[in-house]
Amino acid sequence: MAKLKIGFILARRFTLSAFANFIDVLRLSADEGDRSRPILCAWHVLSPTIEPITSSCGVTVQPEEPLGDPKRFDYLVVVGGLVDEIENLHPGTVGFLKRAAAIGVPLVGVCTGAFILHRAGLMLGYRACVSWFHHADFVERFNGLKPVSDQIFVVDRDRLTCSGGVSSAHLAAFIVERHLGRARAAKSLHIMIIDQAMTAEEPQPGMPLALATEDVVVRKALLLMQQSIDVPLSIGRVVQRLGVSRRNLERHFRESLAMTPLAADRLIRIEQAKHLLKTTKRSATQIAADTGFCDLPHLIRVFRAIEEMTPDAFRRKSLECGLVCASIPDAALKSEIAVSAESECRRSVGFRRRSVRSHPGCSKAGRTQLPE
Repeated sequence: MAKLKIGFILARRFTLSAFANFIDVLRLSADEGDRSRPILCAWHVLSPTIEPITSSCGVTVQPEEPLGDPKRFDYLVVVGGLVDEIENLHPGTVGFLKRAAAIGVPLVGVCTGAFILHRAGLMLGYRACVSWFHHADFVERFNGLKPVSDQIFVVDRDRLTCSGGVSSAHLAAFIVERHLGRARAAKSLHIMIIDQAMTAEEPQPGMPLALATEDVVVRKALLLMQQSIDVPLSIGRVVQRLGVSRRNLERHFRESLAMTPLAADRLIRIEQAKHLLKTTKRSATQIAADTGFCDLPHLIRVFRAIEEMTPDAFRRKSLECGLVCASIPDAALKSEIAVSAESECRRSVGFRRRSVRSHPGCSKAGRTQLPE
């Protein structure tokens, strides 16, 4: 008998990568090597009908079993996808999830699965993790609720939610480690070419929450900026794609974020640089290239103006904070001390968040597709 039994509920137009990452961790931990025999883990795709379920990319998955009795599973994983399909969950599936919650079966929301669980009334009083990309969508649909959009996943008692993408693998590894041990979880991630398991508190790489806004024009501009971090679009290209004037775009940014489009673009790239400094071993020179700065001195100049320290100093302080946490076994205490340690690190170098100032950037001769 498998020690870990998981049932999957796939929403219409679900995200295939989120489902695949989660299930591959189970597959690789369930057997020796990568022979894929479901010995230690068992997983089944459930549905109230036998009709194939189409993912957002068009690939279909055939359900294996009817919904049946939820108590035969250790976890039920709801894999969401396109936000427009949240309302279209089959009534039989909603009833099945409610029965599972009533008998204490843990529910997992992957990608927009947290939206689906909230819509079914199963997340009241629980913290929910959603992608930074869907933060505004969540707030709009669930007025007054604030999702967690700065962590890769959240475990709150018998509700587990993650932001999707590769975070699905890390949440699955968390569950595997809980039931089958750390070695099984690590083995799965290593075969998937993932260096090590990430904890729930790891930040999502993406849009800084300081740039959250309900202004549609600004949101579209920010997404364009975020999607072209390594080769930044000029502001002229941004307004061209949006079909608005530069003056109009600047007015929207000033009224909704109290900053210029250029300042917002720099903040996005600096936040990505910070994420890479904390989570990778790439050189500062490589990170400068990856985040759209023309050279390392340019990154250092802008980084110091915003963070009041150099990239190397930020990396050293982040490592010191990490070493403090690594020596503490209790997860809750570790998280609390990590926050305190990071705050202390920032105070020790005179950190002070302030508005982003304009910087001259590179010379005209050396600039390629940098913001105007």
